Amino acid sequence: MQRIRLVFRSVSEIVGSKDIGLLVLTDSAEQRQVALPCDTHVLAEFGLRMENNPVIDKLLPEVLWNVIHWQTDLRLEVHIDTLVDGKYRALLSNADTLEEIPVSASDAVLLSFVSRGEIPVLMEESLFMRQSTVYDSQAVGISLPVNTITDEMLQSALEKAVKNENYEMASQLRDELNRRRKEAQAHEPEAPTDDKE
Repeated sequence: MQRIRLVFRSVSEIVGSKDIGLLVLTDSAEQRQVALPCDTHVLAEFGLRMENNPVIDKLLPEVLWNVIHWQTDLRLEVHIDTLVDGKYRALLSNADTLEEIPVSASDAVLLSFVSRGEIPVLMEESLFMRQSTVYDSQAVGISLPVNTITDEMLQSALEKAVKNENYEMASQLRDELNRRRKEAQAHEPEAPTDDKE
């Protein structure tokens, strides 16, 4: 499986939403970018680090990274290889033993940031090409594919779009919600029928 190494570029709140942020990552050539949604907790964690707050050296991610870095030869990688129900699925992988444990994609990016890139974030190439857009370092906004938003976020955005009379956006959001519901129903086991004669 081919993977693209991602480089963290920025973090920001989604305009009009105080509980959703975006982590923007690019390929190493800075040709394409992908946006990973994150919650307010991760936004705050990145905020501390972007401001170079002196307290960060005492925070758990930094302390754990220093212990790992000083005391072991452990080589870790983050693999993002799929998208399920609006969430990127990430695995923290031991590069030598190939053992993996699930981790939140946004927390994995934070871990990579704390390690100053020594823990690389790798995304499966076809997923990256499907989800990414052209990178423009001067751009003011960023496109976010609706398939990267959770059902709850979609429902909230749909309600906001209807309230703001943005019916085109509301239609796209409703279509994505309906697509997910149909997909979920298709994967549900059929209820047993009573075959009495």
